[in-house]
Amino acid sequence: YKSFSDVIEGKEGRFRENLLGKRVDYSGRSVIVVGPSFPLHQCGLPREMAIELFQAFVIRGLIGRHLAPNLRAAKSMIQNKESIIWKVLQDIMQGHPILLNRAPTSHRLGIQAFQPILIKGRAIRLHPLVCGG
Repeated sequence: YKSFSDVIEGKEGRFRENLLGKRVDYSGRSVIVVGPSFPLHQCGLPREMAIELFQAFVIRGLIGRHLAPNLRAAKSMIQNKESIIWKVLQDIMQGHPILLNRAPTSHRLGIQAFQPILIKGRAIRLHPLVCGG
């Protein structure tokens, strides 16, 4: 039997064999830029990317808070980028860390978890000490 770490590590591991290079749900791709104002455990996540990643949670939040009567109305609110969705998204992101991967993922620190913070723009922001190279 293989241990869990053996299954996901190395050339024949789950990440390199099945996930990298293929389309994966609930994932995004962007440029990483320096964000010195962020603590080491946080990253700046672009609003457009965040709404795509957390769309299912936002829909459930809108319906659960009685801000949208049904699925169609919730999706419409997201598509129209109504101001209330950003508040719901921000509340949801508090309890959901995200994983960031920097290719090539050749060692354990290639994938790290961060607390996402909504930002404007299209690039992911990280503290400079996190992505030093």
